[in-house]
Amino acid sequence: MMAWTNRHCRYLHRLASPKAQLFTEMITTGALLHGPRERLLAHSPEEQPLVIQLGGADPGDVARAARLAVAVGFTEVNLNVGCPSSRVQQGAFGAALMRKPELVADCVRSMKDSVDVPVTVKCRLGVDDDDSDALLTAFVGHVAQSGCERFYVHARKAILGGLSPAQNRLVPPLQPERVYKLKTHFPDLNIVLNGGINEIDTALEHLRHVDGVMVGRSAYQDPNFLTELSERIYGETRRSPFDIMEDYLDYIDAQLIEGTRLSEMTRHTLGLFNGMRGARRYRQCLSDSHRLKQNNSDLVREALHMLRGQAA
Repeated sequence: MMAWTNRHCRYLHRLASPKAQLFTEMITTGALLHGPRERLLAHSPEEQPLVIQLGGADPGDVARAARLAVAVGFTEVNLNVGCPSSRVQQGAFGAALMRKPELVADCVRSMKDSVDVPVTVKCRLGVDDDDSDALLTAFVGHVAQSGCERFYVHARKAILGGLSPAQNRLVPPLQPERVYKLKTHFPDLNIVLNGGINEIDTALEHLRHVDGVMVGRSAYQDPNFLTELSERIYGETRRSPFDIMEDYLDYIDAQLIEGTRLSEMTRHTLGLFNGMRGARRYRQCLSDSHRLKQNNSDLVREALHMLRGQAA
């Protein structure tokens, strides 16, 4: 998720779930090829398995970007053709590409010829009025012929005119049954469902019909959702928020030495103790701009000490 799932967020989420596959935020090929490449590709080995999510529409550019990502350790390259933002539309990529399956196929083919890791596609059910099952099936079928074997499908269509990205996550109705149908039509493809997954039972029900679920905001707003989901799917022992935070503190201390600002790391933990006594005070402590600017992890330890006292 743009501006959310940066490397510090991903490290926290890896602590919450040792086996979940993690994604970067969408990175445009232009930014990667001509911008701060080292910063955009930075990650910790502990984040693996880690997918880079690219935004672009030029087969040569996406191939070059894919090579850069794989060279530094990314284990999957995903092309986002589901983002509905106006800036993405102006760049003629994102969800608008669902109207150009030949171009998407060319991009996938170019990347597959360039790297030896899976190349996948994230899409929606359709775009504006072009959202029939026939068009979705044709899109997936055409792109699959280029060698894409896994599709992450947001179970809503995108509305490119008149709705903001936030509205595009709410206004178009969720239609998971259409993703189920897609899996039935393409039994040999790996189909992962995304969109509106904010309950464990909902995720488990989806897994009866598709190969995986992709969770975004629910995991960010409450990392314990990811922990519980991992326990139910993988049988992992559920870690307490305190255990996760203690390990994350070691990461914070190491990153502070490298020059990372404390606020860049603590903001991802604000939902970690949701529902516990003292959680509000914890969030207030870690939102103190004056203390955060001191870049001293003692602030986090004080907040945790206070929280433990409240929870006892």
